[in-house]
Amino acid sequence: MALASLLLVLAEHRERASVRQAGVWYAVMTHLGLVLLLAGFALFAAQAGGETFAALRAGVQDVSPTVRGLVFVLVAAAFASKAGAVPLHVWLPRAHPEAPSPVSALMSAAMVNLGVYGLVRTGLDLLGGGPAWWWLGLIAAGGASAVFGILQAAMAADLKRLLAYSTSENMGLVLIGVGASGLFAAYGDRQLAALALAAALLHVVNHAAFKALLFCAAGSVLRATGLRDLDRLGGLRSKMPATAGLFALAALGAVALPPGNGFISEWLLLQSLIHGLQVPGGAVAVVLPLSVALIALSAGIAAAAFVKALGVGFFARPRSEPAASAKEAPPLMLVGMGLLGVWCAALALVPGLLGDGLDRAVGATGLPGGEAVSGGGLKVRLADVSALLSPLWVVAALAAALTLAAGLPRLYGRRRRRVNARLWDCGGGAPTPRMAYTATSFAEPLQRVFDDVLAPEQDVDVTPVRESAYLVERVRFQRRVPDRIEPRLYEPVLAALSGAGRAARRLAGGSVHLYLGYGFAGLVVLLLVLAVGW
Repeated sequence: MALASLLLVLAEHRERASVRQAGVWYAVMTHLGLVLLLAGFALFAAQAGGETFAALRAGVQDVSPTVRGLVFVLVAAAFASKAGAVPLHVWLPRAHPEAPSPVSALMSAAMVNLGVYGLVRTGLDLLGGGPAWWWLGLIAAGGASAVFGILQAAMAADLKRLLAYSTSENMGLVLIGVGASGLFAAYGDRQLAALALAAALLHVVNHAAFKALLFCAAGSVLRATGLRDLDRLGGLRSKMPATAGLFALAALGAVALPPGNGFISEWLLLQSLIHGLQVPGGAVAVVLPLSVALIALSAGIAAAAFVKALGVGFFARPRSEPAASAKEAPPLMLVGMGLLGVWCAALALVPGLLGDGLDRAVGATGLPGGEAVSGGGLKVRLADVSALLSPLWVVAALAAALTLAAGLPRLYGRRRRRVNARLWDCGGGAPTPRMAYTATSFAEPLQRVFDDVLAPEQDVDVTPVRESAYLVERVRFQRRVPDRIEPRLYEPVLAALSGAGRAARRLAGGSVHLYLGYGFAGLVVLLLVLAVGW
């Protein structure tokens, strides 16, 4: 999976140097995850006495609690990096924007989900669950990913970078659900554990649908304009109406508002967390309300992020010539996006179709299935939610029909050509694109609220005229919101590794005798380790 996706990410490496840089980050991070997986599973297999899933399940009782905890930490870190969880997410906002849009859709809809599969398969199935601290750590990582990811998405002006950080946010919500499931199981409430896990798995499916559609719509915009910068887009609603409508449908699911398909899974997740407050335990009483608050906060910021993407990118006035001259995507691209749109609508209208599959998936982990959760089956519960949302879908369908009925005569009927006339306007004149909100200015109030968390970097460069320092020739303002984790975590590690590499060059003195001595010393150390192990 890592090698195939790396080749896809590097598909356009000859066009931009940033693609090669993203490929290096992605290759390093995914192979570090591989090293952790090898270490964790090798330790697990050695202690359990077998390598098959059946042997690992049968031998897990022979593994000491310390080794089980170490195995879980190693495997959870590896799979969390595959899912793009904070702080192991740094490859995601680099690889997704630089990869071709269909590849970005594939990675967001399928590849990151395999990290969640690995966590569920290992933590709940092979290891048979574990103590509460396992799942508290997973909930903490999920909460950090949800809030940090959506904050970075709200600040991003690059459309595909915004969607990439949104993937990190949604995977954070899924990790909260998986962590809550393990926590409830650790405290003995396996019905709530099954509900939380079912909500997490349902959100995996919903996220795959709307995020694939969002990336494909972003690819249509990129093909039509050659731009990803929201500050230079605008006016695409009239130029690309089908793409705009499909992007809006997917954005409705991404912000978890009814009747979007993302609402049902997040609603079930909140239900499991709220009902979990009845589970005894001090950790549960503290963590679950915080988790509910973080989910609510991420949902609110997600609404702001996608209102910015939709409003500034599609409904505002065009801010560049490529945006003003954009044309609708070709029919085959619209067909692909239409199929994804039908998938999103089906998941919102009839989520009960997934009920049996979710029951089997939850039951395969050793937890009770949906029938134990809701009394009548998870399928019945999803059908009840769908029935509550059906009036909203009726209203939405009527609104769409009225809009279409009002728009068709304007599109195909004859109408008088509009004549621009200067009317009384208080001296203001007609508004220009420079007067409208950009993506940067739209996010600025939110940036002020979270200024201490985001730590934005601003630079004002004032160039005076040559004749007088009091007269200004040019003022240049630059603002960027960097990923705050990178300079505090990755840059020191990279600097230390670089220093160790430079220091290691002294060991290569060119003497064959010295190299033979290294080999002999390594052999002695290996024999000592084997002797101690026996």
